[in-house]
Amino acid sequence: MAESGEKKNSRKPRAGKKAAPATGKKRGRVEISAGGIVFRRTPKGVRVALLLDPFGKWAFAKGHVEPGETIRQAAVRETMEEMGLAGLKIHAKLGKIDFWFRDQYRPATRGMLVHKYVHFFLMEAPADQRGRPQKKERIKRIIWIGPRRLRTKSSYEDVQPIVDRAVRLLKKMTGGPRRRPLTKKN
Repeated sequence: MAESGEKKNSRKPRAGKKAAPATGKKRGRVEISAGGIVFRRTPKGVRVALLLDPFGKWAFAKGHVEPGETIRQAAVRETMEEMGLAGLKIHAKLGKIDFWFRDQYRPATRGMLVHKYVHFFLMEAPADQRGRPQKKERIKRIIWIGPRRLRTKSSYEDVQPIVDRAVRLLKKMTGGPRRRPLTKKN
């Protein structure tokens, strides 16, 4: 979750222009990460998972692509690790976001400008999976909510286009949210 010491609580959506790389001795670098928006089918309808990150923000699992690993493989691995889930199935690629930040934790690269790309996939977890937060990554909690609440609950603005696409795909795949049948009161 907190790979390379990015300061997630300060990232803001891009407004068309990208920050110019810093000048001086240290040059910027590019990082590639991947993750997932996970849903499961329950008797009450579709539920989507969010995790509470180390900064107290509701987010989605993601992490670095390891050497020899595809972006899809990294997305599944990182999501399984951070959320304690098994048996994930990718349904669709949702797109990617990118943002800039300064590395603040690695001594060798502290202060370096990083351009990060994060690829997201829509994934389904088995209905009986609830998950458990990966403590090593300081993930505090996992919740499962209805797709309608996803846009307002997700904390990072730059991920909203990905969330919107996930909600549209879920609606197509599952026929929208299930409503309880109306019953007559006697």
